[in-house]
Amino acid sequence: MTTQDSATVIHRLCQQRHAALATVAADGAPHVGMVAFAIAPDGAALLLHVSTLAAHTRHLLAEPRVSMLISEPDYLDVDDVQTLARLTIYAQAQPIAPDDAQYVACRSAYLRRFAAAEMRFGFADFVLVRVVVDQARFVGGFAQARNLTQAQMCELLLRATH
Repeated sequence: MTTQDSATVIHRLCQQRHAALATVAADGAPHVGMVAFAIAPDGAALLLHVSTLAAHTRHLLAEPRVSMLISEPDYLDVDDVQTLARLTIYAQAQPIAPDDAQYVACRSAYLRRFAAAEMRFGFADFVLVRVVVDQARFVGGFAQARNLTQAQMCELLLRATH
């Protein structure tokens, strides 16, 4: 798979609307939950809007190191699921306070993707979170993998917003 092919598949993966979010509990136990995500306007992060009632949110507020897995859909006509493209992101979760200068732009980006989420912005238990990418691992299918730097991921995420 060429670099251009990889970029095309990663762009397609970023069009997915949900991902698995891995966090670590206070006792060190791993936890995985499903989250909806959008891409930050600057392309430097993914955006989550999550409830503090959820375990994964409490975990990322206490321990900001997270990982996300975005996968190509598993169509029934695919014989080998190991051939599905996937992107694992290693990142730092950063809550965005409502009075932060970037809050309005990030909220707008999230709502462009998830208009139905607008009412949840009025709930006190929800927090907007930037998931800032440190690095990523792209697997385009069986024996087609490569690492991506933070700069490469930011470029790809920014491209995916257009």
